[in-house]
This record gives sequence, C-alpha cells and structure tokens, in this order.
Amino acid sequence: MFGLKKMTFKGGAHPPEGKEFTEHKPIEIMPSPQQVIIPVQQHIGAPSQVLVQKGDTVKIGDKICEANGFVSLPVHASISGKVTKIGEFQHPLGMKTQAIVIENDGVDTLSDSIQPNENYLNLSPDEMKNRIREAGISGMGGASFPTHVKLSPPKDKPIDTLILNGAECEPYLTADHRLMLEYPDDILKGLQIFQKILNIKRAYIAIENNKPDAIKLVRKKASAYEGISVVGLNVKYPQGAEKQLIYAITKRQVPTGGLPMDVGCLVQNVGTARAVYQAVAENIPLYQRVATITGAGVNETKNILVRIGTLFKDVIEFCGGYKENVSKLIMGGPMMGIAQYTDEVPVIKGTSGILVLDQAATKRNEPLPCISCGRCVDTCPMGLMPTTLAELVDFEHYDQAVILGLMDCIECGTCTFICPSRRNLLQSIRFGKFKVIRQRRKAS
Repeated sequence: MFGLKKMTFKGGAHPPEGKEFTEHKPIEIMPSPQQVIIPVQQHIGAPSQVLVQKGDTVKIGDKICEANGFVSLPVHASISGKVTKIGEFQHPLGMKTQAIVIENDGVDTLSDSIQPNENYLNLSPDEMKNRIREAGISGMGGASFPTHVKLSPPKDKPIDTLILNGAECEPYLTADHRLMLEYPDDILKGLQIFQKILNIKRAYIAIENNKPDAIKLVRKKASAYEGISVVGLNVKYPQGAEKQLIYAITKRQVPTGGLPMDVGCLVQNVGTARAVYQAVAENIPLYQRVATITGAGVNETKNILVRIGTLFKDVIEFCGGYKENVSKLIMGGPMMGIAQYTDEVPVIKGTSGILVLDQAATKRNEPLPCISCGRCVDTCPMGLMPTTLAELVDFEHYDQAVILGLMDCIECGTCTFICPSRRNLLQSIRFGKFKVIRQRRKAS
C-alpha cells in the first residue's frame, strides 16, 4: 500500500540518475591489495588512539586504534601483515591526517576475535551496543557518525519510529541497491538488532521506486518479521536525506537545529544494518565495505567489496583503469561527493563510491549574475534562500546568514544543480558554514 502513495517532501530536483552503469552488476570482491593506508580519523568525533607500532604484525580484524571517548571509534586492520609506517598521509576529505601503513603478507589471516555467536539475540541491548562500538561501525551512507552513539538517545527523547534508509538518491551510486538484492536477510537481521536495542516495534525500510526489484524482494523477506513495513518513495533528490526521509514517511518535521530524535525517529542506512548484524552475530569489525566504482571515465564500472585503506588508484586499476579524457575524480556521487586532486587517497568507512567523470560530463561554462528566477528557493529541500545566503557569505555577513538558516543547509547541492546562471551556490554556503564553525570554536 505504501508504494502507491506519493511519499515525498517539498522541493528537490531530478538530476540525471546515471545508475544504469552499475545497477544490474552484482557485487565483486576485490582482492586484498599489497598495501593499505588506514586513517586514524574515519568518523565524526574524536580521532582514535593508535595502538600499534612500526614492525608489529597484525591480522585482519585486529584492533590497531582505540576509541578516544564516547563519540569515537576503534579502527581495525583490513589485511594481515606488518605495520611499516605510521605518519601523515593525504585523506579523501581533503587534509592530511595520521594513518597506519600495513604491508600485506599474502595470507589473509583472520583475527582470533572473529567468532560467530548463534545466540546473539539473547544479548542485552548494552552488550549489543558495545559490540557495535568495538566493531568500529559508523554510518555507511557517508555521514560516518558513530552508530553506537546514535543508538543511545537520552531518556527524555524516546524513539518510537525506526527508518532504514535504502533510498540511495545520490546519482550514479548503486551499492545500497545491490546490498538489498544480495544480502536482504543480513539487513533485516541488523534491523531486528536495532529494534531490540531501542525497544521499538515500528520500523520502515524506505526504498525509492526506481528500485522495484529491491522493493519486491525486501518486502517479501520482511513479511516474516513483526512490525516492519517496506515503503516505496517517489524518485526525487535528496529523498534519502534524514529530515526529508522522516517527513516523507511520518510527516513529522525535525525542528531547526534539531535531530531526528527530537521527533521520536531514528534513521540508519541499510549498509549500516548489515555491518551491525555482522558485528553482533559474527564479531566481524568494519574492515571492508561495498562501494560503487562508476562514471564515463573508468573502463569497467563495478560494485565492489573493498578493504578499508585501499588506495583509489588500486581500485581504479581493478576496474580496468582510466579511459582517455578523464576530468574529475570524486569520492561519492556528483551532488554531495568530494572531488579529489590525487588518486593516492585511501578508501575509508564513508566511501560509498568513486566516480570518474570525463571532460564531456564536467564541462561547465563560467557563472553568470543571478537573474532572480527563484529556482534555488523553490527546490531547496530545507526551505532556505540559497542565493541570498551565498551573497551574504560572499560579503562576509556571516551573522546575518546564520539568522537566515545558513547552518540548516544539508549541502545537498540542489541549488547549484538547478541554477540557470551556473552559480556555485553550494560552494559559497559551505565556505560560510566553515567560517562560522571556526569562529565558534575560537570563541569557546
């Protein structure tokens, strides 16, 4: 019944999907690379504390970094071998950070800690959350917020509705789509763990209607579980954003500056659900993930299971290398992804995809003055005035921009995509948010 309703939100846009490159390609397992570079910081929160030293021997799944506080996560070895270096390396988020280099011994020996537990559902909610934390799981949709923190709402903000996000509205990316088709049972078992931890019965699995095969399969599988509904959503970007997803399904509006828990909701990604099942039921830490490698600039587009710390250049080589006229390399999708200046950066927990574009796809004329058409206002899913915010930032009127909702921007890029004058609105808004955050840190 949900699939027949127009479940969506106000605003948004319809960028070219680009999913035809990989949506029908099963997940391939990429062989472990000769070397991995594993950043200490792969999540929102405090950086992890290094546990190993140069010369140490590690196995797959061994803890090489310890969490440094509640909003922090441990990091694990993704290959077996020897630690050869600990130092500063380029991070795909655009800065240099501390990372651990491991040389592969070619054996792929698993850690002794990886042991299945058939009675995992008998664990207490706290025991489950501890396993999730110890497995180093952060949001797999790209935000990389520690999952155990999300599953620990304050007592005065109880959760009554859980939404599993399988919308995958970002163009080109199909990793979540393939996970739902190939591992639906793991995803549903992960959702069951979420339900036990939060003590809630009502849960939704949200999937955009451009994935009818996933809707059909997951709905069939979910019929064996209590309280789980599969929701078909209108195809519109950014349908998978938390606040838009919550409104589309429940019609609850997360308040300005608020969180989903403020309206009794919690949103988790389908990839996170599978990782949680593996952590709780099998003691498998997050040392690899599924990512989409796609775009007109790569010879073989694929969905792959890749080890954390694998360099982008090695991933591209596994996908047949670059084509001629490559113009841009992006971690993620074209709307919210982060452009890279080098392919010598590692896959991290939040790497949902690697997009390689050619010159034809990235050709963009110089921006023109605003023509006051209002399209950016009409399509902004947060109801903001992007052109006004960008102008205020350009003239360094940050306080006024904050009053008009600068910090509420979810950085979806819809305004830049829809602008007929080709103005880089999101770039200005992001810069403004960066300046405001830096000012607040200096003042605290």
